[in-house]
Amino acid sequence: MDFDTVKRLVEKEGGDYEFTVDSMPPRFIEPIVMQGLKIDHIERGLVVCSFTVPPRLLNTGNTLHGGATAALVDIVGSAVIFTMGAPTTGVSVEINVSYLSGADVGEEIEIESKALRVGKALAVVSVDFRSKKTGKLIAQGRHTKYLVLPSKM
Repeated sequence: MDFDTVKRLVEKEGGDYEFTVDSMPPRFIEPIVMQGLKIDHIERGLVVCSFTVPPRLLNTGNTLHGGATAALVDIVGSAVIFTMGAPTTGVSVEINVSYLSGADVGEEIEIESKALRVGKALAVVSVDFRSKKTGKLIAQGRHTKYLVLPSKM
């Protein structure tokens, strides 16, 4: 593929979406991804959610977009940090997602987040995505966050 074609794929200037995208409010990503997310179970160190894959979060292959999956790792992973009594969910240091299978539009998935470690300065969580119908693992994420320490000054 030549460089101009690659550039056209990446740069989305003008066109049908420009007005819509530019008119969106600040911090619109989380509401777009989180709409429809339901907590089924919550306890110390564990958050289990259900989610039906909506058309707005599909990739070109008509399955759950990898970026949406990564955003859900961030969101649900951060929620489990609060269950451990942390006053903040901190800021991301590293986020990793292994994509193992696709999730189709309308498919119900379970998102299970576990706190692996929540210390004074760092938190590490895992987030698994499974098909509710088959139990098949769709994606697995790990998220490390720095828990911003209050200043001693």
